[in-house]
Amino acid sequence: MSEFNVSGTYIWYYCICKREVWLLAHGIEADQQDENMQMGSVIHETAYGRESKEIEFKHSKFDVMSKENGKLIVGEIKKSSRYIDSSRMQLLFYLKELEDNDIVAEGVLLFPEEKKRESIVLDSENRKRLEAIIEGIKGIVAEEYPPAPLQNKYCKKCAYGEFCWA
Repeated sequence: MSEFNVSGTYIWYYCICKREVWLLAHGIEADQQDENMQMGSVIHETAYGRESKEIEFKHSKFDVMSKENGKLIVGEIKKSSRYIDSSRMQLLFYLKELEDNDIVAEGVLLFPEEKKRESIVLDSENRKRLEAIIEGIKGIVAEEYPPAPLQNKYCKKCAYGEFCWA
């Protein structure tokens, strides 16, 4: 795993469950037939039809991108705000990756089912937290075995549930 690159997906999983980070990094994918995974895909495909979708950049894949008042806006579409902290950190990672490549952008979290949106700005406090998360991810991925499963409030709807709790 010496060539491992952190992506926004790893950031998102890290904020929810460290075990998911290890599983994904070692090629063990979540149940793609999981109802929540499928619902998220449908929402992503049907929401915000006018914006450019699925833009790949370095180790990132932005859900939507647009220009508003001369500013580049990167958007992340989520099924609900239930995972708000992980969603914020994922989008902050995207903004940092753009900034590291001299591209100025702002972020927006989009929750079409809730008709909500939240603006996200990469500031020094968020940058420090993001760096700690990136180091944490690298440490987990380097381990030979996954962290033990720890029950948390997200386990009930997790697409890795059968892997951890069967």
